Amino acid sequence: MAIAGAQRKQVLKVLMISLLLDLISFTFILPLFPSLLSFYRAQDPSPDSLLNRIFHYLNAYKNSFARPIDSRYDIVLLGGALGSLFSLLQAVVAPVIGHLSDTHGRRRTLLWAMIGNLLSVTLWVSATDFRTFLASRVVGGLSEANVQLANAIVADVTDEAHRGASMALVGACFSVAFTFGPLLGAGLSSIEIVAANPFITAALMSLVLIFAETVYLWACLPETHPRLTTLKQETETENENEESAKKTAAKKESPSAQKPHTNNPAILNAIHFLFLLPFSGLEFSLPFLTATLYAGTTTASPAALNGRLLSMMGLIASLLQGTLVRRLPPLVTVRAGVVACAMSFFCLARISSVSGLYAAGAMLAITTATVVTGLNSLGSFEARDANRGAVMGRLRGWGQAGRATGPILFCTLFWWAGREAAFTVGGVAMCIVAVGVFGFLKSPHIHSKTE
Repeated sequence: MAIAGAQRKQVLKVLMISLLLDLISFTFILPLFPSLLSFYRAQDPSPDSLLNRIFHYLNAYKNSFARPIDSRYDIVLLGGALGSLFSLLQAVVAPVIGHLSDTHGRRRTLLWAMIGNLLSVTLWVSATDFRTFLASRVVGGLSEANVQLANAIVADVTDEAHRGASMALVGACFSVAFTFGPLLGAGLSSIEIVAANPFITAALMSLVLIFAETVYLWACLPETHPRLTTLKQETETENENEESAKKTAAKKESPSAQKPHTNNPAILNAIHFLFLLPFSGLEFSLPFLTATLYAGTTTASPAALNGRLLSMMGLIASLLQGTLVRRLPPLVTVRAGVVACAMSFFCLARISSVSGLYAAGAMLAITTATVVTGLNSLGSFEARDANRGAVMGRLRGWGQAGRATGPILFCTLFWWAGREAAFTVGGVAMCIVAVGVFGFLKSPHIHSKTE
């Protein structure tokens, strides 16, 4: 289904603005994890506190490695574990959210999820102890649905010929938010207004953004599910809409109305999982890499190197998504991104200079701009109007499962076998993903308006 031009542009405008608000708010907390966890550890130094019990098990995990891990990395490891927990919860809930959006509509499901997001950030505002902060992350993991439903809404309102270009805008929102959100979060965290919670300024601003997003969605986002929407299809009169609805209903009742698959959703799910498994491990390992590789060899701190590297990657990714990615078929972008990722793995296994690190980061930016956006586009072609939310929810769920387990596995390999072995194994794993992408995925047939 394609929505009439003016209405489609309005829906996409609302979607992009709301996504920017949501993702900027979401990324506020990313650079604050080390400081947050250090603060909560100092607040309750008792060995029986929840945070110190977690550190006890973390130390047992560290002691199993062949090479010792400096205690300064404890906070980084725990921050990664919290990120994995968030992704694991997303893996569980994403298919459920997709099914609910097919049953009750995208708009209603998204507004329900926004209530959970508001509760999550409210808990962070009031988090003067680790238990409350952990609860905020759990609630957030179970309720975050904006990106998933944004992709479903884009597929609802665009025809197949323009879907990839519109989904690239969702990826561009990601890149823009990850370029500027962490910087804003770090700046706001330096403004202390409540001693019991020195991060309350960043948390309050995050709450303001989520509240504004919720009101904006409630006021401006129409229902887009083809079965429930009142939006008109492109170039159709009301009588034509009615006739089209009758034909659609007849197809649903017909047992032979199964949509043929160009790419089996199970294969797309497997590739999404296998791609994000090593890629998320690579993302998580960058702070360890800069700290171990450049300690004492440069005047810049590892944190400064990471910040500049991530900003460069975000800028390159947003430029690519706003220009080149929007004009290329989704399968081409997936292939390019997977190849670039494999090259970056092998590069990171052998680099010995800052310029090498930035070269690998540039290749990773290509990957960030292409693969997930392209897989979401391919997945949208394999769903009918009636089950699009569920199909795309399962695709996201498998990806989040890979993102939940990747950091743990890659970190273990990094500290057991060393940097060179870890990144070489990651490169081989990405080559296997490339074989799957080149060997099993096909470009879907794009129907034109005249077909």
